[in-house]
Amino acid sequence: MSVTIDHAKLLMQLQEWGQELGFSQIAIAPVDLSTAEPGLSNWLAQGFHGSMQYMAKHGLNRARPAQFVPGTVSVITARMNYLPKDTTSDWAEQETRRLNHTEQAVVSIYARGRDYHKVMRQRLEKLAQQLQLEVGELGYRVFTDSAPVLEAELAQRSGQGWRGKHTLILNRDAGSMFFLGEIYIDVLLPATAPVQDHCGTCQSCIDVCPTQAILAPGLLDARRCISYLTIEHKESIPIELRPLMGNRIYGCDDCQLICPWNKYALRSTLSDFDARHDLQSAQLLSLWAWTASDFEERMQGSAIRRIGYEQWLRNLAIAIGNALKGCDDSTAKKLLDALNTRLHQHGELVDEHIAWAIEQSN
Repeated sequence: MSVTIDHAKLLMQLQEWGQELGFSQIAIAPVDLSTAEPGLSNWLAQGFHGSMQYMAKHGLNRARPAQFVPGTVSVITARMNYLPKDTTSDWAEQETRRLNHTEQAVVSIYARGRDYHKVMRQRLEKLAQQLQLEVGELGYRVFTDSAPVLEAELAQRSGQGWRGKHTLILNRDAGSMFFLGEIYIDVLLPATAPVQDHCGTCQSCIDVCPTQAILAPGLLDARRCISYLTIEHKESIPIELRPLMGNRIYGCDDCQLICPWNKYALRSTLSDFDARHDLQSAQLLSLWAWTASDFEERMQGSAIRRIGYEQWLRNLAIAIGNALKGCDDSTAKKLLDALNTRLHQHGELVDEHIAWAIEQSN
């Protein structure tokens, strides 16, 4: 399509609209990601994607926006902060301490509030509609962790930040505690400039990873990543990795908690990401007591609901098993009694992990 666009003015308008919608930054990425293809191919060839077959299925489509969505000539990238509004200045220290309180259930910060897929998608859609009112007929498609899109690559190339050694995007003014989203459009906009890498010699994220899933700077074996294991992986969790998971029942924030740049992490302007159902301080046994209907009701509108009740119990069983190691007799009895109440009720997957957990008391 042929339209006359004042690109500088349009980008400023996009930024203003984005701020009104709760985004922290709007930028423009090019669609030529060909230099990312060898790394993607090698990563898939080594099987680092684990059971996420959709990644292999789509293959290099992920690095070819114009092929995946025909007509795409530019990509609008967006960041949205997700730290809850009431987050204190020592939040990272508090979260790290919780990992040592083995009877507590640790859920990744991003997942304690409303499902970010819904929040981001709705607001990206509004942003695209505003752009359409400005430029006329517009072909577009909105994404937020919802399709074969190289989100981090697009964010990096558009200047949202640089790729940290843990593979997440880092921003000098906002750390990494934000979501990413994209709008593929058929209007050509000049790409915004990328930024310099500021990790230097620091490799704290590599060293702190409980399962050593970060094999080298920028190289993640998802099969060992606790976020993958607790969310994406639907089957039995490898026995050798279970003790390393500690009390993390949904996701893992360790590489972000240790990152020096997250002292600049910003609070969200939206209430959507405020913690629900006390997930910021929940106890393992209180969550273990939820019935299937409790889970469905309380996780309505949450990203956690996607894993389903049995996978939720699987994750909790591992955490309870880890809590059994070294606890006093009174606590051990409570944990064992709770585990036994769920045996032979929820299928082989849950039973296997409950049996493993019970063995940890020996």
